[in-house]
This record gives sequence, structure tokens and C-alpha cells, in this order.
Amino acid sequence: MASNASDLPVVGLTTYLERARQGVWDVRASFLPQQYFEAVTSSGAAAVLLPPQAQPERAAEVVLDGLDGLILTGGLDVQPELYGAERHPTTDPARPDRDAWELALLAGAQRRGMPVFGICRGLQLINVALGGTLHQHLPEALGTAPLGGEGAEAPTDRYRIGGGVFAENTVEVAAGSRLAELIGAGDYGVHSYHHQGIDRVGAGVVVSATTDDGLVQAFETPGDDFLVAVQWHPEENSSDRRLFEGLVAAAGAYRASRAGGVAGAGVPSDHAEALA
Repeated sequence: MASNASDLPVVGLTTYLERARQGVWDVRASFLPQQYFEAVTSSGAAAVLLPPQAQPERAAEVVLDGLDGLILTGGLDVQPELYGAERHPTTDPARPDRDAWELALLAGAQRRGMPVFGICRGLQLINVALGGTLHQHLPEALGTAPLGGEGAEAPTDRYRIGGGVFAENTVEVAAGSRLAELIGAGDYGVHSYHHQGIDRVGAGVVVSATTDDGLVQAFETPGDDFLVAVQWHPEENSSDRRLFEGLVAAAGAYRASRAGGVAGAGVPSDHAEALA
């Protein structure tokens, strides 16, 4: 990207290829809820959608050359085969095209020192990429409390009500973390929609938020490079864009460093090995 280009940072958001209908057309198309890219554009960046590519490793290198930041968005479950686990009956059908694509994008972004923000599935995929594992069904693994408490009618899991309705939870943000710099330490209300979560934390990240049942709700990498991942859906909170604003600010700094001829420093060797 030329050094005299606009100062507007460019942020890529991963998507699925899904069946879509419009008029006479019934085709596969890049799909991502509007809330995601509105959160990016309202925070001061240009948003670019990134559907899976046929040659993920080669395509990722080209695509990342045009980006200043990367968001790994929410979606279906990561393949348990990627972390050496047997498939649970409740785990979503495999989507290897998206898994391969996001793993390639993440590895390339980390080599460049590009800012990365993971959302829900994005947090889980980053954790797997770094050698971590997942609980495939939280009600079974942790006995997650139903919303409404014991004896409530039609109790549902606290993290996934179902029917496209986001659950509301409170996370505890760790003081001194980058996450706390963005949204403050202590209790923070979030929108949840997931039935899986982190079991073993991957290498090189620091947990920066949890819930009262001990489930990891956010992590980040220490140091100057921006990698923040959250288990909740901040795009659903239009009144609080601080996480997206933090990513966009980091993307702007990354863009400025490239314009000045300063390459991203990347991540420590143990991170690079984990992502390879």
C-alpha cells in the first residue's frame, strides 16, 4: 500500500460462504451480519469482507498485504479434530474451508505484527491455533447454570438461549490488562451466544476476563502487538464501540508504520511455531 494513501485503516472481517437468495438467484455468497462491519466503519475504518479462499495459504499472503487489521468473527464450531478431540454430538458440522482460511490469515497476520481481534468463534480458533483445547458443550463440561436459576420454566444454558436471542452475562475484566485499558477493569455486561468455550489455554496468551464459573471470556498477548479476543459478541452493543475503536487505533498505527517503512515486528518465536 502506497505511503501517500488515505489515512483510513482497512480492517478485514472473515465470513462464511453461505446459500443466499435474491430475486431469481439462488447462489453461495459471502455472509456476515451487518452489525460486524457497521461496528468497524463507525469506529473509523474501512471494512472488507474475507470469504474462504480455495488456496488459503497463498491467498492469505496477498489479502493481508492490503489490510491493516484483522477480525476473526463469530460462527459455527471449530473442528475438534484440529485439537485432537473426538467430535461431540452437539458440535456443529465441520466447515474446513473456513477453519483453514482463518488459520492462514491468523498466521500471516501474526508474522506481520498486524492487529488481530477475535470474537466468539474467533477466540476459540485463536486458542486452538496456539495449541489450546475447547470444551465442546459447556452445559455438560461445566454444568453452566440456566438463566433464571433452578426451578425456572424451560431453563436454558446461560451462554446460549437459542433462537437467535443473545444471553446477557457479566464478565470480570482483569486489572492491568489491555482489555481493561479499553473497557475498564471489573464487572462488564456482555452479549453471549455460544455453547463451547476454552478448556486448556493456548501458548503465549494471558487471560484477561472470566465469568464466575471460571470460564475464560477473553485473552490477549502481552507486549506491544495487538491481539485481543473475547468470547462474547461486542458487535451487538451499538452503544459501546470501545473494543472496535481499540482495534482501529492499533490498525491505524500499523498502517502508519508501514507507510514509514517500518515492518511489523511479529510475535515471539514460540507464537510463530504454534501458528505454523
